Amino acid sequence: MANTTTTTTPTTTAAASPMSPTELAEKLRSQDAPLLVDVRTPAEHESLRVPGSHNVPLDLLQKNKETLAEQFNCEVVLICQTGNRANQALQHLRAAGVDSARVLEGGVVAMEAQHSQHTHRGQQRWAMDRQVRMVAGSLVLTGFLGGKLISPKVGYLAGAIGAGLTFSALTDSCAMAAALNKMPWNKVEADPTVEKFLAGIPRSTQIQAPRG
Repeated sequence: MANTTTTTTPTTTAAASPMSPTELAEKLRSQDAPLLVDVRTPAEHESLRVPGSHNVPLDLLQKNKETLAEQFNCEVVLICQTGNRANQALQHLRAAGVDSARVLEGGVVAMEAQHSQHTHRGQQRWAMDRQVRMVAGSLVLTGFLGGKLISPKVGYLAGAIGAGLTFSALTDSCAMAAALNKMPWNKVEADPTVEKFLAGIPRSTQIQAPRG
């Protein structure tokens, strides 16, 4: 008698699947809107955001994921420019035990393209990933041209940038972005903190301590 092997295909639950801009727009019009957490830099959040979103930059979320996980008691939507950083934030929160978080598919860029009435533009700055591409590309070009026109040693600059980008990908970090975030054009009046975030979200979204 032949043995029959049954193969099951893992399914993605609704809680783990990305949230489309249309679904978010519908939820924002309802009485049960999710908690919106924007994990971009403060300057990016100031430039283009979904009104009502709270800015908790990715590095701040990563360092305080356990504290944040203890407070979330509702559906959380993670927002970034196009979805990459929000997916990183999702992994950090999952590691801390949060299973109610979802990522806005396509980020705030897709939200503006499909439902611009649910986005707001402020002081305009380049998105951080665009700034990184600009600086890295300029340095590589400088190294290439310098190596041809000035000295072959200048060409090492291009190799150094390539090595840095490779290291950034392997470690899922970006030293260049961290450095650019400190530049004057990326500064805002007040940097976000976990305390400000928790003070600014509705009490209904936080886990309440039991009363004695």
